[in-house]
Amino acid sequence: MGLIDRLKRLVGGASPSPVAPLYAAVVNEARQPHYYVEGAVPDTLDGRFDMVVLVLSLLLLRLEEVAGGDAHHPAAQLSADLADHFLTDMEGNLRQDGIGDQVIPKHMGRMMAALGGRIGAYRDARGDAEAMGQALRRNLYRGAPVADAAVAFVAAAALGLWSRLADTPYDRLAAGDLEPTP
Repeated sequence: MGLIDRLKRLVGGASPSPVAPLYAAVVNEARQPHYYVEGAVPDTLDGRFDMVVLVLSLLLLRLEEVAGGDAHHPAAQLSADLADHFLTDMEGNLRQDGIGDQVIPKHMGRMMAALGGRIGAYRDARGDAEAMGQALRRNLYRGAPVADAAVAFVAAAALGLWSRLADTPYDRLAAGDLEPTP
C-alpha cells in the first residue's frame, strides 16, 4: 500500500480495496511453511517475493481463463485490479525498506517484468510436472542449486494449486477464496 493510500485511510477512513481479501489469500498461500521447508525456497525477501509471484501468476492465469479473452468480463477487471494491488503492495514494501523515490521506478519495472515473464513461464508449464520444475528452477530458485526433491515438492504443490484454482468457481475467487466449493 502506497503512502497516499495509507494517508487516505488514516485521514478519510477509505474502505479497503475490493481485491484485498483475494490478495491476502495469495500472500497467505505463498507464505505456507512447507514451501520454505520441504520446498527449500529461500526464506529471504527475494524468496518470498518469488513465492507470491508464483501463486499470483497461477491465479492470474485462472482469471485469464475465466475471462476467455473478453476484456469486459469481470474476471479481466479483477485480474487487472489484482495486479495493481500487487504492485501497490510491492511499492509500499520498497518504501518501508528505505528505498528512495528515485530508485523505486527501476525496482517496479523489474517487478512488473518478473511478473509478466513468470506468467508466461508458468502458463507453458501448468500441465507438466517436469516443465514446471524447470520453470521453478529458473524463476523461483533463480538458477541456484537445489535438491531435486525440493523442486519436485514445489512443482507438485504448484500443479495442485493450479488444479484447485481450476476447480474454484469465479465467484469464490472474487470473494477471496482460493478453494473449490466443499
